[in-house]
Amino acid sequence: MQAGPFLLEMDEICKSFPGVRALDRAKLRVTRGTVHALMGENGAGKSTLMKILIGIYHADTGKIIFKGQETEITSPNIALKMGIAMIHQELMPILDMRVYENIFLGREATNFMRLVDDRAMIRACSDLFGELGIEGISPTTKMRELSVAYLQMVEIAKAYSFHSDLIIMDEPTSAISEKEVETLFRMIRKLRGEGIGIIYISHKIDEIFEICDEITVFRDGKFVGHDTVANMTRDHLYSLMVARDLTNYFAKSKHERGEVLFEVKNLSLDKKFHDISFQLRKGEILGICGLMGAGRTEIVETIFGIRKASGGTLYRNGREIAINSVRDAMRQGIALATEDRKTYGLFLELDIRQNTTICYLNQISRRSPFLRQKKETELTNGMVNALNVKTPSIYQMVRNLSGGNQQKVVLAKWLISEPDILILDEPTRGIDVGAKSEIYSIMDDLTKRGKSIIMISSEMPEIIGMSDRIIVVREGEITAELDNSDRQVTQEDIIRYAAN
Repeated sequence: MQAGPFLLEMDEICKSFPGVRALDRAKLRVTRGTVHALMGENGAGKSTLMKILIGIYHADTGKIIFKGQETEITSPNIALKMGIAMIHQELMPILDMRVYENIFLGREATNFMRLVDDRAMIRACSDLFGELGIEGISPTTKMRELSVAYLQMVEIAKAYSFHSDLIIMDEPTSAISEKEVETLFRMIRKLRGEGIGIIYISHKIDEIFEICDEITVFRDGKFVGHDTVANMTRDHLYSLMVARDLTNYFAKSKHERGEVLFEVKNLSLDKKFHDISFQLRKGEILGICGLMGAGRTEIVETIFGIRKASGGTLYRNGREIAINSVRDAMRQGIALATEDRKTYGLFLELDIRQNTTICYLNQISRRSPFLRQKKETELTNGMVNALNVKTPSIYQMVRNLSGGNQQKVVLAKWLISEPDILILDEPTRGIDVGAKSEIYSIMDDLTKRGKSIIMISSEMPEIIGMSDRIIVVREGEITAELDNSDRQVTQEDIIRYAAN
């Protein structure tokens, strides 16, 4: 690493939990006025290091030097007072409070009578937004009325209001649109210009090369490399992160697609989308893309029976079918892995075995009141091995798994019943490049076996790399259907149909 004065130095940091060495002599150095990417697969130690930095965990050994002084940070409140703020991936605002109340929570302005001065805080909030160039948010709006992108902006404003010298951003773009990313990056550049250091954690490689100045890479709890973004190539970054070949990152092989398996004609949902029509062939991956709010998720939720269509017809093998509930969809051999796996895809307090078999209990019990636990264990072990779920046991709590392994459990839950049509809504959101590559291999293997996949993704390289055909949706309508059998579709093609 370079020599010289640093805003932050973390050296020889070690941290162990029962049976696990999470950090092994890890180090990180951040310069003032830079955006510093902290990269690594899930489980590499990034989150543990950041929790030590903000005082949630205490390091077993090692030292932290902040603004030139060695220090011990024992709580998030102390970190904030020192000038270190963190914006977590899973935002936790108080939804029924107003924007200004969230920003100044616990440090409310008071008047000469020592009463809370709402007007002063509203003015301070407006000034704060003006400094950061935040538009479209009223200080008096309730938090629950804001989009995810605006919630992110409020969190940045809150961190800025503490006069933070260092701001940690964990997956800040995981749930916002391309346009909103541009707004976020504009704010980050302003913060950087004011000399604030930013630690930026993301699995999206393209944005790392767009917004960051330096990169530090962890693997298996250890520091494995550091360089400037200008000197780093994508291939070298991949190799540092995963220590294995990702030459065939998008594992999409060429094979013959079969006959039409499923067809949608003039599907509509009031105020969401209308006259959606497409076909899905056996052994095909059909990509659906568009800007956030275009209606992508609503379309597949209607197909799966979560929402009730206001019009349209569905066909399976040329025969008209009716899907009025999730149970109807499952009977037709359709499965849906939702975009928010933690809220809608998994029971986080249950173990892998229980999550995997939850949709298959009738078959395991043979419709009796008792589960055949031996059969349940056998089926779960089979799926864990087939999908390469990294876990010490099928009795591991799902909340303790990495994002990539949680996603594999979501897939296991549906694949155990051998569906013919698998709908994947943002299948690789919030997981690292190595786990993404494994998910792509699973998808490719399924299509080789004749399964059909409908995939929604906000990541255009993923859509282009994995889809045989691509449907572009804008404001509830299909604006283009693009043949991608030879990977000839470009990002410019998609943007043109999605935005214009």
